[in-house]
Amino acid sequence: MKNSKLLNIARLLFCLFLLSNQTIKAQKIDTDSLLTVVIKDMKSAHPDYKLNIKRALLGKKLAQDYVDFSLALGRNYDLAKQKDSARYYYKYVIDKNPRYADAFLYLINMDLEDKNYDEALTTTYKAIDLYPDNKDFRLKRIELYSLQNDTKNEAKYLKSIRAKFPHDPDIEQRLFDLYSKTNIDRVGAYYNLTTIDRDGVGPWHLASADYMRQRAWGSLIGRVSYAKRLSSNLVMASGLQFEAESYLFAKKNSYQYIDVAYSKDSAFPEWRLGYSYFQNFKKGWEADLGVRYIKMQDNSDLKTLNIGIGKYLGSYWLNFRSYIQKDSPSFILTSRYYYKTKFDYVTLIAGYGTSPDDRTRAAEYDMRKSLSSYRLSAGFYKLIQNHYVFGFLITDNEQEYTKNKYQTELDFAVLLQYKF
Repeated sequence: MKNSKLLNIARLLFCLFLLSNQTIKAQKIDTDSLLTVVIKDMKSAHPDYKLNIKRALLGKKLAQDYVDFSLALGRNYDLAKQKDSARYYYKYVIDKNPRYADAFLYLINMDLEDKNYDEALTTTYKAIDLYPDNKDFRLKRIELYSLQNDTKNEAKYLKSIRAKFPHDPDIEQRLFDLYSKTNIDRVGAYYNLTTIDRDGVGPWHLASADYMRQRAWGSLIGRVSYAKRLSSNLVMASGLQFEAESYLFAKKNSYQYIDVAYSKDSAFPEWRLGYSYFQNFKKGWEADLGVRYIKMQDNSDLKTLNIGIGKYLGSYWLNFRSYIQKDSPSFILTSRYYYKTKFDYVTLIAGYGTSPDDRTRAAEYDMRKSLSSYRLSAGFYKLIQNHYVFGFLITDNEQEYTKNKYQTELDFAVLLQYKF
């Protein structure tokens, strides 16, 4: 009899255990489903933040240790512009379980948006300590310096994380953009000698001097060029050209290029105008769209549409540009390998057709644009003692001068600049 009572009690306890376990499982399933509903609505085209907050509060009440509901609360409060509540729940998630990387990212973004730079920096340091291999948090630190116009710390930290992520296109692009916006003034000289293997043609000389002023808004370059073209030891064309060139940083991920050149001498076109709009994208991509206009000394004019796309591949930069013109298109493929700063690189360029951006041959652009040409260039550029920029470029241009007849044009170009 006693054994029978003990057996009944054991059965009762077992049933209670099963019932309790099923309740816990049902609650887990219910809260998981509720969280799924919240997340699904947040991804919809027209999320209901107020309803999501009510759902997340209910889920938090049912499962107090379920941190995902607190993160969902922070995100919905954030998107609903209730910043104080959002900040409270982001910090709550970080305190409860710092392994939620999204909470750090959302909190940093919100502080950057509200210009709470000191708090954002503190959170960023903490996140980097916990996630040393997470590039996003390190880039947030770069963004923080950039927003405060602290170019010194921005450059310093970019160089340090470049060592950790040596082949990252985003970092390379940021470095290049930073160097392009640093306050720099430069004076320089350029000389190009063109030899031609056809009897009685050449050589050509092109020399220029320029001054560049570079600031956070962009850069402005003034240039004076002199050209002299010989044929059978006689001067066939010579003269001066005056040019203004500018890069303007209108928005964070875009910039514009403007070029205006004028000459009254036959060695150059009368007018050469250029405009391009550049847009940067994620993962080191860049695209550009522009126009070129050339008015020759005989009043004939030429119009060209140019389209380009570029990509950073670690320390490499590749760019393909096409010039769409009346008689035949022109193509240029440019590759660079940056081994230090934006002034230290080696380059290899291949092209077909005559480009309106080729200053050496601009005066003959009208007659050359309908003829074939194949071009290959190799160059080396280096920054010396942080002030002197030296560059050397060799170009082999196989140029059709009449139907199916070609001449070899060799360019030897030297660049020397002083930056201060």
